Amino acid sequence: MPARDLALLTTAALEAGKLARRYWCRDPRTWEKPDHQGPVSEADLAIDRMLRQMLTAARPGYGWLSEETEDDPARLGAERVFIVDPIDGTRTFLEGDRSFAHALAVAEAGRVVAAVVFLPLRDKLYSAIRGGGAYLNGAALRTSSRSALDGASVLAPRPTLDPGHWTGPVPHLHRALRASLAYRLCLVAEGRYDAALALRDSWDWDTAAGSLILEEAGARISDRLGDPLAFNTPVPLSHGVVAGAPLLHAEILSRLA
Repeated sequence: MPARDLALLTTAALEAGKLARRYWCRDPRTWEKPDHQGPVSEADLAIDRMLRQMLTAARPGYGWLSEETEDDPARLGAERVFIVDPIDGTRTFLEGDRSFAHALAVAEAGRVVAAVVFLPLRDKLYSAIRGGGAYLNGAALRTSSRSALDGASVLAPRPTLDPGHWTGPVPHLHRALRASLAYRLCLVAEGRYDAALALRDSWDWDTAAGSLILEEAGARISDRLGDPLAFNTPVPLSHGVVAGAPLLHAEILSRLA
């Protein structure tokens, strides 16, 4: 079943990319979400509608969890659930940057079993099924083998380096950032960066797809307390994200306050 679900997610992600191209750099209508949750556009909603119709028609028994759909508690009773971010990095999308992503996953019993992260304007398709490895455009991925945090290349927001987040001196990091958290996790899976940190609470739709791709590439991922990520919970949030090669992941957790 995960292999069949991966094929479905891949087809859906490619269709999402086609739809995103119709809106990108064409001034789609936008507005701000309540409670300072950031912008949303007509492109986000159009892609969300398309994905929901396509995926749930193919798997009518699956639950649905998406950033752009009002949550339905019925998902909690489903054996499997789609977890979707129609556009991860909406602000980047609206600014005309190419680094936004479509993040699609299937979770079963709290764990992701199939996942796709697609960057249509960069022609990058990341994919994984549990136990089957992780891939970028069909080529196998392997994460960094780095074990020391000081000097590591890390994808993280600037406030991550505030001294209050660390038990001792702030580590010396080569810090970078991408707007899409799903893309950040995939870049760590790809070995282009050693780790990714997001110390604020993170929504399932931002982390689900990338988490499996990371794990299948040999990396470790947890919340900032070191606990495994669990998906399709009543409140679909994790206490941040810490991701990286196994030894590096352990050092990050040991040094975080």
